Amino acid sequence: MNRFGNPDRNRAVAVWLFATAAIVFLMVVVGGITRLTGSGLSITEWQPIMGAIPPLNDAQWAEAFDKYKQIPQYAQINAGMSLGEFQGIFWWEWLHRLIGRVIGLVFVLPLIFFLLCRVAPSRSLFRQWAMPDRLIWRCVVLLALGGLQGLIGWWMVSSGLSERVSVAPERLATHLGLAFILFAALIWTALEAWHGEDHGRPPSGWARGAGFLLGAVFVQCLLGALVAGGHAGLVYTDWPLMNGAVLPPADWSLGASAFLHDQALTQFNHRLVAYGLLIAVSIYAFQAWRWRVAEGMGLAAFVLAGVVWFQALLGIVTLMHAVPVWLGVLHQGGAAVVLAVATANLWLVLRAQPRIFMSGPRTMGL
Repeated sequence: MNRFGNPDRNRAVAVWLFATAAIVFLMVVVGGITRLTGSGLSITEWQPIMGAIPPLNDAQWAEAFDKYKQIPQYAQINAGMSLGEFQGIFWWEWLHRLIGRVIGLVFVLPLIFFLLCRVAPSRSLFRQWAMPDRLIWRCVVLLALGGLQGLIGWWMVSSGLSERVSVAPERLATHLGLAFILFAALIWTALEAWHGEDHGRPPSGWARGAGFLLGAVFVQCLLGALVAGGHAGLVYTDWPLMNGAVLPPADWSLGASAFLHDQALTQFNHRLVAYGLLIAVSIYAFQAWRWRVAEGMGLAAFVLAGVVWFQALLGIVTLMHAVPVWLGVLHQGGAAVVLAVATANLWLVLRAQPRIFMSGPRTMGL
């Protein structure tokens, strides 16, 4: 029995999961800075343990710089850069990797504590911190995905060390996509830990709509990663047209990989899904206002619509200014915020008790 008097939920576990999600959000933001400053390839080795210690003297800095000089990015883009300039990009990548290590510790150590509390004597003070049964397997899956994310991060970096001057867009999309999956799953599991298990109702049409919006937001995040990985935001910086045309010619000689690598096509797809998402979320919010639904669902719908519209406008401004670092970081962080709101919205819809509609739409009191 925990501090709620309910073995099915635990406020301490929820706070821990929300805190971990916040650090994942920070890592997404720092990852955006790392990408936009061209820092991601500055560390050319993957050392999960010893890599936490940066160069500490001139000889170690010279060694790290010499290794960077061996990759195409230095030869083709940064040839002649000074040691001080190298250190400027090195620290962003080092910080990004350090946050990843911190996430591992922040997740693993409390997880062990909450599991050990389960075997404490029933009258022990520690018993109230015990991990609820139904959350154990979820946290184990989250731990496994976190470890996988580290491997994928290196898999992504390695794509830019021999033949490319940047990482492969599809690998960047995989890395960012898994980060977003972890972020959303942490939020969902934290909500479950805070409120306990739902013993209620079958999914409704509202749940299908909310689930569709969450899926569309996630797909849009992946498309944005392809735009970022292919540097497509640096071309066709006019709007609503692209270089004066609806769709500039795509390089179809690439075959199906054009959807991953062609700058015109990846940016067009990102724009097209954005338009569809704006229409869908606006209809969803309008229907929430038009029909009297469960308490809180209307507010959640309007918050989701608001953040999606703001993110779309931010994307346009970012594009038309050719993606300066600060706007690019805001846009990537905004994507995480939209995903968080879409996740919470679906969770709320699945938990809400819908009112029964007897005679058509009625104005909703928010």
